[in-house]
Amino acid sequence: MEYCSRIYRFRDGKELRLGEHTVVMGILNVTPDSFSDGGKWNTLEQAKEHLLEMAEDGAELIDIGAESSRPGFQVMTAEEEMARLRPFLEALLPISPVPVSVDTFKAETAEMAAGMGVHILNDIWGLQYAEEPGRMAEVAARYGLPVIVMHHQEGTEYAGDMIAAMQDFFRRSVSVAEAAGLGKDRLIFDPGIGFGKTAGGNLTVLRRLEELKMLDGEAYPLLLGASRKSFIGHALGLPVEERMEATGAACVLGIRSGAEIVRVHDVKPVVRMCRMTDAILKAE
Repeated sequence: MEYCSRIYRFRDGKELRLGEHTVVMGILNVTPDSFSDGGKWNTLEQAKEHLLEMAEDGAELIDIGAESSRPGFQVMTAEEEMARLRPFLEALLPISPVPVSVDTFKAETAEMAAGMGVHILNDIWGLQYAEEPGRMAEVAARYGLPVIVMHHQEGTEYAGDMIAAMQDFFRRSVSVAEAAGLGKDRLIFDPGIGFGKTAGGNLTVLRRLEELKMLDGEAYPLLLGASRKSFIGHALGLPVEERMEATGAACVLGIRSGAEIVRVHDVKPVVRMCRMTDAILKAE
């Protein structure tokens, strides 16, 4: 499997290198209602401690989210999201030893975060949020930021082959980015495990992940976010707090299929799994 090599250099001197080894992204939810860890890190001191702990454990990227995207969540206004997020960014960006991404699909929130010095935008609607067509891509282009472009759709039905439909979605994301002046080299694809897919569909995407590496002859980095998600509970009958090993299995198989980044809650054990997987795949 060929990996997509990219180096992102940021204005504060930080770097993100893709393709040399698997990058582990640590999840920092500062919302009270996340599906797996809501309320655990939503004070400034708790968030600071957890961010530094994840970086110490090997996370090379931290993803901060202020709005839950769990099934059935209620969309916050941009004003509410920014009010929750701003104090955390003010406290965390100056102390973070690694690049920080912000998990939002609202352009106004992204604009605020970019202006504060965030390094990457993580958009669960893949630049295609229907309420704000094109605006997220414009923000990313204005600040020159990479964007994690996640596949998403309303409902879980697909008229034809699901992977082909996902490829069409990413084509539209690329077109939106290009129209805004955002280069293809700024895009990182995310298959959107747990979004717009049944439990079985998520397993199919994981099995066929390699097919999403190339789009129209060009390679894109892949981010895999399978951590603790409900498809694991469906497959194994496990509650959310007992899904670490299954998350690791999904990450290992994802790396084998070409994922450059894995987004996880349990950083320390998954970093070890990833390093071992990298070592095996690089062996002569």
